[in-house]
Amino acid sequence: MKRTSILIVAILLASVSALAADPSSKQPVDYVSPNIGSIGQLLSATLPFVQVPYGMARLVPVTTPGIQDRYLADKLYGFSPGTGMFMVSTGDVSSEPAAYASDFDHDFETATPYYYSVDLQTWSSKAEYTATEHAGFYRFTLSASPHAHISFSLGKDAELTAVGPNVLTGSQRITGTVATAVDLTKETRLYFYAEFSRPFNSYQTWQNHTLQHERSVRGDGVGFVSTEPTHTGEQIEVRVGLSYISVDQAKRNLVLDAGGKDFEAVKAATRAQWESALRKVNTTGGTERQRTIFYTALWRSLCRMTDISEDGRYYSGFDHAVHNTDGHDFYVDDGLWDTFRSMHPLQLLLDGHRQEDMIRSYLRMYQQSGWIPSFPSVAGEQAVMIGHHADQMILDTYSKGYRDFDLSLAYEAMRKNATEATLLPWKRGSLTPLDKVYFDKGFFPALAWGEKETIPAVTGERRQAVSVTLETAYDDWTVARVAQILDKKEDGDYFTKLAYNYQSVWNPATRFMSPKSADGRWVEHFDPKLGGGQGGRDYTTEVDSWLYTFSVQHDPEGLIRLMGGRSAFNARLDQLFVEQYGTSKYGFLGQFPDATGLVGLYSQGNEPSFHIPYLYDFSGQPWKAQKRIRQLLDVWYGEGPLGIPGDEDGGETSSWYVFSSLGFYPECPGSPIYEIGSPIFSSSSITMGNGKVLTVIADHVSAQNKYIQSATLNGKPWDKPWFAHADIAAGGKLALEMGSHPNLTWGSSPEDAPPSMTPTQP
Repeated sequence: MKRTSILIVAILLASVSALAADPSSKQPVDYVSPNIGSIGQLLSATLPFVQVPYGMARLVPVTTPGIQDRYLADKLYGFSPGTGMFMVSTGDVSSEPAAYASDFDHDFETATPYYYSVDLQTWSSKAEYTATEHAGFYRFTLSASPHAHISFSLGKDAELTAVGPNVLTGSQRITGTVATAVDLTKETRLYFYAEFSRPFNSYQTWQNHTLQHERSVRGDGVGFVSTEPTHTGEQIEVRVGLSYISVDQAKRNLVLDAGGKDFEAVKAATRAQWESALRKVNTTGGTERQRTIFYTALWRSLCRMTDISEDGRYYSGFDHAVHNTDGHDFYVDDGLWDTFRSMHPLQLLLDGHRQEDMIRSYLRMYQQSGWIPSFPSVAGEQAVMIGHHADQMILDTYSKGYRDFDLSLAYEAMRKNATEATLLPWKRGSLTPLDKVYFDKGFFPALAWGEKETIPAVTGERRQAVSVTLETAYDDWTVARVAQILDKKEDGDYFTKLAYNYQSVWNPATRFMSPKSADGRWVEHFDPKLGGGQGGRDYTTEVDSWLYTFSVQHDPEGLIRLMGGRSAFNARLDQLFVEQYGTSKYGFLGQFPDATGLVGLYSQGNEPSFHIPYLYDFSGQPWKAQKRIRQLLDVWYGEGPLGIPGDEDGGETSSWYVFSSLGFYPECPGSPIYEIGSPIFSSSSITMGNGKVLTVIADHVSAQNKYIQSATLNGKPWDKPWFAHADIAAGGKLALEMGSHPNLTWGSSPEDAPPSMTPTQP
């Protein structure tokens, strides 16, 4: 009987183990690996956030300062709920946060979108946390000690008060970036209300890194440390409500988010939110590696923008006031130079009504500050990058049928930015003499060879003149389209003319987009590969003119004509993927550190490249797009710490992977068209924001079978390498027959190319 019982238990355990190992038993959230990308290719590494989708509370582990590749850090310094840093220890009391740091090992770490845990090896303890929309929940499991410590340290311009037997309250100032448009004379603060599960036994505070026994402290480098007798396995929990409005609101947010839920209930609820969000895309087929990369990429694509609405109100850093939401949530934390390309279009496909609220948020920012921003933070606009790419987000949302926002107000804001805001990189404000050249002559001027800078408004980011001209032409195309929708014919004609300004920097002699000085002459000695100094910034933005020559997303047909037709265009595009660096690889990347993920001079690590493989759909060789896209998916994305080809940029780099894995991509946001690539899954079903389902079938797909042989769309034969949003808005089915060799006729005829995006030039 005993042996029989043991056998039954063994069989049951084996069954459970087999179930756990069976991929079909895994939910999408179980594939997410937040440590992907936590070693940067050259620049920024990712962080393993714990938050709800678009949540305000974003919890992270804080590793050794100065070690940028977080995954390789030797110690954990604590765990941040957005401000400050919690940590436990059993060492000596100190006013230096470094004294509480602990060794850790990733083999004793669990990182998921909804929960994080790690062994603190120095202190024989364990830290865990989860999150809600506005709160962080920590659980520390301690070793036996007569003097275990829980510390909470803050940085500059912070305040902290020990309230009652088990509560900390306070705030810390939030500031902008180095080149900021934020008004630093006005404060934006993140408030907290932290409630401990047991009363403090005794505690000390510190200020300017000096221990003391004051209940309240304020200044730079403040903190709190309690001393607790603990037994082995004892758990102490800390619940932290957050607010940009007040401490009282932080306390209320904690109650509203969690109520009486315990740690496990909050963890389960947050997991359920991510499961619901990720379940909007169900995939079959593909490898375990591909599914891990895919669902991690989808998770990263749904973390921003950040909803900072609090109980029907929100704080705005654009006028430093608290407003009512009036039923529409308020979002900040965006970087449109990156995210307009594919992250916002992906979010629009999955949840268009949320995108409407994001646009409403941008319009509120415009009303509060006088400008529509490009990099909004909770503290206000950050003066980062180039372009006014809220334009594309607005038009893309409207053109795909989501119109619950004031388009006339949006146009007013777009037009003001287009006619009254400087085009200078990393600058916000009124027009300069350089902007007048753009309006008068059709290009943003570069310095002539040997000319010294004389315009005080130019920052250390230089002029980036070619990129500014090209991206502004795209912005102007967008403004023209909205003007036409609103029946503003004169404006429509004016901005349509400006949309062709990209032609003014096409040099037919060199066959590259090239800089001109203010007198209209080509800049002498321009090198399209290595010109422009660090990051190419005299002429281009982070990458060189080999890439920016293809930056005409709004008029591929016009670009193809400039290059001499399809054959010449395809030859140049082919060469991009094999052209070498003109110097050593380390020398090239030293000049262009953002240009990682190289295939020739194509850079999968930087956003201006993302649309380029899909240009083959316009030039009659879609099979080359299929080949290149598969190569980029396979080579430059992985399931480990090195798995992101460049800077993640808030989810943008991952959103390219999501779209491309599904088999289509929005080459020109603002135009309701998707270009077809090469899916990696045999079947994908995408539940859109209206509840309708788009299904993509790839019969016989495999690593070798990457080429489309034939297609049907909604049951009808389909020879075009694109489809319109209207074709699938009410649900649809794209069925592709895949094979191991290119079908050179599918999608190759001129009439098969995507429809022209640009009106006839006035």
